[in-house]
Amino acid sequence: MSKADYYEVLGVSRDASEQELKSAYRKLALKYHPDRNPGDHAAEEKFKEASEAYQVLCDADKRAAYDRFGHAGVSGGGPGGFGGGFSGAVDLGDIFGDLFGEMFNMGGQQRAARQMRGDDLRYDLTIDFHEAVFGTEKEIRIRRLEACETCKGAGSKSGRGPVTCPQCQGRGQVRYQQGFFSVARTCNACAGRGSIINDPCDTCRGETRVTKEIKLTVKVPAGVEEGTRIRYGGEGDGGRTNGPSGDLYIVLSIRAHDFFHREGQNLHCVIPISFPQAALGAEIEIEGVDGQVMLKIPEGIQSGKEIRVRGKGVPYLNEKGRGDLIVKVVVQIPKKLSKAQRDLITELGKSMSVENKPTSPGLLEKMKDLFS
Repeated sequence: MSKADYYEVLGVSRDASEQELKSAYRKLALKYHPDRNPGDHAAEEKFKEASEAYQVLCDADKRAAYDRFGHAGVSGGGPGGFGGGFSGAVDLGDIFGDLFGEMFNMGGQQRAARQMRGDDLRYDLTIDFHEAVFGTEKEIRIRRLEACETCKGAGSKSGRGPVTCPQCQGRGQVRYQQGFFSVARTCNACAGRGSIINDPCDTCRGETRVTKEIKLTVKVPAGVEEGTRIRYGGEGDGGRTNGPSGDLYIVLSIRAHDFFHREGQNLHCVIPISFPQAALGAEIEIEGVDGQVMLKIPEGIQSGKEIRVRGKGVPYLNEKGRGDLIVKVVVQIPKKLSKAQRDLITELGKSMSVENKPTSPGLLEKMKDLFS
């Protein structure tokens, strides 16, 4: 029986790139893998067929021979043959990465290396509104793993440290044969580390690290926002067997202000003004985030209008300059009037009479011109 064309098996064109070949093979391998299709002989054959096609096409020399001579060029039966046929030795780790983890021994050495580094830590810090705007320093306490002082991080009484695991020979995994391919599982004796400690330290019991509480001074820069993360490199858990430490991330939460509302680097607030101030204009002093601010109210301002005060907002994070203070003015109508006040307003009303009849919303802006 003649073999199917390798490009047709993978479902790619003859000029497919290496990444396209890898992607196509990955999909087929996932679909027809024997572990996903137990007892399905047809699926197993398709898996072998796809693996064979990928093994040839992912190798530049074999692919060139196949393109020139077909199957004869890679089966040892014709010019340019490589001999031996399909060995089944496809690098599944390169194809699947961490997808199947231990099953195919994918990235075992990389996984062990990551275990040597300490974990990253997170600390949630709550600060006041003014501290977020202008920066602050805070002293915090954290608990983290550090190298055991008794054994100097070796984990053993003698200080010799770990020795190669006799069960897995330092690989961290034990390999078993299943059908035409092998399966690797984490070594039970060393928990995948590839080494064991024969004389564990009495203090850390062979773990190489102990838990300690430490104090740190955290510097919060001006202009931070809710949820800002500050990274302190190397301040996380210490690495196992004197490996590199992880990082510490300070995550900020900011208490709300009584009347300032922040949007980006701008501050917003609402200030009540009287009718005379709105009609005649005025200069009033209001409280800013860092002291008193002179606010100039233009003559004839309407209730709900906003006045922008440049440079009185929040400093830009790690940059020069500040945002703005945006003040919304609301004309306050008195609920009670004295007789003298009532008489004055009555006289004012006679000189500013308005025809009270329904109008469309689109004419509201025109109505405001009556008082300008």
